Order: sequence, then structure tokens, then C-alpha cells
Amino acid sequence: MTFINKLEAAWAANDSLLCVGLDPDMARLPAQFQAAPDGIYRFCTDIIDATADLACAFKPQIAYFAALGAEQQLERICAYLRDKHPHIPLILDSKRGDIGATAKQYAREAYDRYGADAVTVSPYMGGDSVEPYMEWTDRGVIVLCRTSNPGGSDLQFLEVNGRPLYQHVAQLVADKWNSNGQCALVVGATFPEELAQVRAIVGEMPLLVPGIGAQGGDIVATVTAGKTTAGKGMMINSSRAILYATPQAGEDFTAAARRVALETRDAINAAR
Repeated sequence: MTFINKLEAAWAANDSLLCVGLDPDMARLPAQFQAAPDGIYRFCTDIIDATADLACAFKPQIAYFAALGAEQQLERICAYLRDKHPHIPLILDSKRGDIGATAKQYAREAYDRYGADAVTVSPYMGGDSVEPYMEWTDRGVIVLCRTSNPGGSDLQFLEVNGRPLYQHVAQLVADKWNSNGQCALVVGATFPEELAQVRAIVGEMPLLVPGIGAQGGDIVATVTAGKTTAGKGMMINSSRAILYATPQAGEDFTAAARRVALETRDAINAAR
């Protein structure tokens, strides 16, 4: 099954456009995991089990694992997700971008080592830096386009042939790079006007949309701007707001995560 097929099936099965990000911060993990050798694995798999029926994708951010020397725990988390919840797409958020030979090694890391269904990449070095990922014809390539951080405007708003660079990237991916039909774009929820412009350029192409939750993006504005004509087309990511939800009285971290994930998914569905 291709990445896009798997994503479409997850949208339908879970009635969800919510992507749950896995960003383990040791200082914020429950106390029982902070000193445990496999604490990151146990925390993330508990979160996965608590939210899997509410999500259209899971997105581990590799930096949070690599900084702690926890890549082997990430491998185990990815294997767990593929084994226990095989219908949910796994997106490795690594934002890789390098020359072709090196890009091929990054592709091997994402697709072979971690078994990811899709990986995030940077377009800055051009088409030959993205092409190696296309050798895995069933896997997704999610290209940075209009990112959610304020500093993204430093480059993404530079004018190229009469329009902002991020629009040029969107057109390039839609018209030239999407040879396998498995591409998607990263477009932040913090810029709904730009999100709408990207949607107009790329048609039905999926969009990975960070920026709600802790970053403060508005759900209604995001969904209105980014949904397809069928009311789908997005993986709206929330990480910290779900992972580190403040427990209510008597509520453990998994119940808190599930509560916030359910509220977020339902708010997204209400908007679409």
C-alpha cells in the first residue's frame, strides 16, 4: 500500500485529520519514565495506544530522539507502530536536505531503518536532492513549503518570477517533482492565507500542517483554508498539547493525552 493510499484509508477509518507528533522531552515526561532506560519507548507507545483510533498519522521528530542518543528506542517505537497499528501512517520528521548521494542515505535511514511511510525534506538544494527519495515509489516525500515559524518569511517570501518563493515551491512539487504521486507539502497553520493559496496551487495534494496547539494556530481558519473539496487533504499536527496535557483531577497522562486528542479531532471535524 502506498503512503497516499494508507493516509486516505486512515482519514476514513478514524474520521480524523489529526496527526499526533511524538516529541519526547525528558524534562516533561512523567517521573516514572525519566530514569528508565526505555522510558522514551514506553512513554511514546503509551501515547500511541491512547490516541491511535483518533489519529490519521503519527509523526516522530527525530531530533528529540537523536539528542538523547535514543535512536534505538525510536526504531522500537516505529516497529511497535507498524506491528500494533499498521493502518496508521508513520511520518519521520527529519527535514533532510543534501546532495543526491547523501540524500539517498537519508532516504535509507527513513524508509529502511525506521520503516517510515513518509519523510519530511527541504527543497533548498533543488530537485536532485529530492529525487533519491523517489526511488522508494510507494513512500511519501513531504516537502517544506510555508513553515509555521516566523523566521520562515526570511526566505519563503522572497520574490521568484513575480510571486513568493513558497508558492514557487508548491508549483514545482505539484508539476515536476511529484512523479510517483506520493508528495505532500508542509504548510503552517499559523498562516491561513498562505495555506489557502497553496491549496489553490496544488489541488488535492495532502498538506502536513503544524502550528495548532502549543503554537496557537486557529483550527477553524486552518481547516477552512486547507481542506480539499471533499473536506480532507490535511494532516493537522499537534504534539506538545497532546503529549503534555495537564491532567485533570485523578487523570493520568494517557487519559489526558486522549482527552486533548479527542477534543482536537472533534474540533477539526466540526470545522470541516
